[in-house]
Amino acid sequence: MIFLWENSLHPVKSVYRRDNKVKTIEECVVMAMDGADPALYPFLPYILQDIWEIGASPDIIVHLLQDHCRTRAGLRLLDLGCGKGVVSIQAAAEIGISCLGIDAVEAFVAEARSRAAEYKVDSLCRFEVGDIRLRVKELSGFDVIVLGAIGPVFGDYRETLVTLSPCLKPDGLFIIDEGYFPDDSPYTHSIIRKKSALFGEIAAAGMEVVDEVVIGEEEIREADSDLFDKLKARCLELAEAHPDRKNLFLDYIRRQIEENSVLEDEAVCSTMVIRRKK
Repeated sequence: MIFLWENSLHPVKSVYRRDNKVKTIEECVVMAMDGADPALYPFLPYILQDIWEIGASPDIIVHLLQDHCRTRAGLRLLDLGCGKGVVSIQAAAEIGISCLGIDAVEAFVAEARSRAAEYKVDSLCRFEVGDIRLRVKELSGFDVIVLGAIGPVFGDYRETLVTLSPCLKPDGLFIIDEGYFPDDSPYTHSIIRKKSALFGEIAAAGMEVVDEVVIGEEEIREADSDLFDKLKARCLELAEAHPDRKNLFLDYIRRQIEENSVLEDEAVCSTMVIRRKK
């Protein structure tokens, strides 16, 4: 079964240019999963096969939707980088919201469709394989856009919000799961920003944060521990099955340990509701 997964992906062959460097969709997906080597891309479905919740907390997002969407009938949600669809499926099941989820990993989308049918919300949830950077150019009229820990796919948050604004109704909401450092933190990271820088980018896009849920350190530790144990076990299986690529999987384990340490000890893990300034 390990070897079957290696051929189960049909990546979307598109690229974008940022800071004079071309990134493929494979690179973006691996980066969002806290990896460094795009060679990891075809193995992600195997590594993450035991994990449904990839990235943002569906419970928190559904709670925020319930708080901020007074009229729920006919609402449309766009879930970008939807992974295996847990956010969309839970939102559809609990609120009855119509959801479109897009992800570049075909195996994730296949599981999302299967689970939507299992939860009897396949009439409300539609999942597509695609490059979200290209697909959003064709979309509009959504009430909510969810970005669940997908990383800087569209650039910084000014660029991201400006790019995605045409997809959103004038009174629509962004729900974004992101980490940031307190302004007085001495810690630096290649992706994670200081709070003032992040909020400044949001303001520069003509937006404002109207609500925020911060996840407690102990809750993060418990969740990270469970996810890491499952991920590590699958990586070790792959290292044994592919000895010529052993270092690829061991490096991914190492990077997960480092990223978990940052999230648990240094960063603030936040889910924000963002809207246009009135």
